[in-house]
Amino acid sequence: MTPAGGALAAHLPRAAPAPRAAPAPRAAPARTTPPPPVIRRPGLCEYQPTWRAMQRFTGERDAATPDEIWFLEHPPVFTLGLNASRAHLIAPGEIPVVQVDRGGQVTYHGPGQLVVYPLVDLTRVRLGIRDYVSALERAVIELAGEFGILAEGRRDAPGVYVSGRKLASVGVRVRRGASYHGLALNVALDLEPFARINPCGFQGLEMTQLAELGGPRSVADCADALEPHLLRALGYPASDS
Repeated sequence: MTPAGGALAAHLPRAAPAPRAAPAPRAAPARTTPPPPVIRRPGLCEYQPTWRAMQRFTGERDAATPDEIWFLEHPPVFTLGLNASRAHLIAPGEIPVVQVDRGGQVTYHGPGQLVVYPLVDLTRVRLGIRDYVSALERAVIELAGEFGILAEGRRDAPGVYVSGRKLASVGVRVRRGASYHGLALNVALDLEPFARINPCGFQGLEMTQLAELGGPRSVADCADALEPHLLRALGYPASDS
């Protein structure tokens, strides 16, 4: 027979367990500096093979793949973004037109323009797309400032501008957390082909270039000068070169 006290105890509410001490907050992981990217300067490169190489690199890379930055030039070509309107092609003439998988509308590439393709794991450098685009613009703005050129970005129209004229265009694609395409900086080129399009989809937008503004006339010199600004803007360690 169960003692009365035992039966009563079975019906009593159990005492609440003693409260546990709150766990100590976890310290936020320290931001580590990403490893420096591989810098490539292949010179004058046909557009389509270069685009396919960027796609291939991005599709095959993994978390351990070093980032790369390509500084180069293209022969004359008009490129249209993924959702660009061909209505912005006014008179392309003999210059080939290629529709590609970046954002943005139509632009022109040609000798005398520095094209920069940062192939970057954006997760590793901890940049969202908007901040990444701003970093590319900031690098060009800082470069221009070295030569006394007051340049600025525009929130409503990516790129870099000097007194309302466009100095550099930005168009990127992000896939699997990694970027390709990039920016085109006018150094010393024939600007006439820009009159055959509505640059970046803006009718009447005027273009400018560093050579007209007191900056370098050599694409190679411009790449040398831009590299440290770009590395810093993207959070990499400074180049030793």
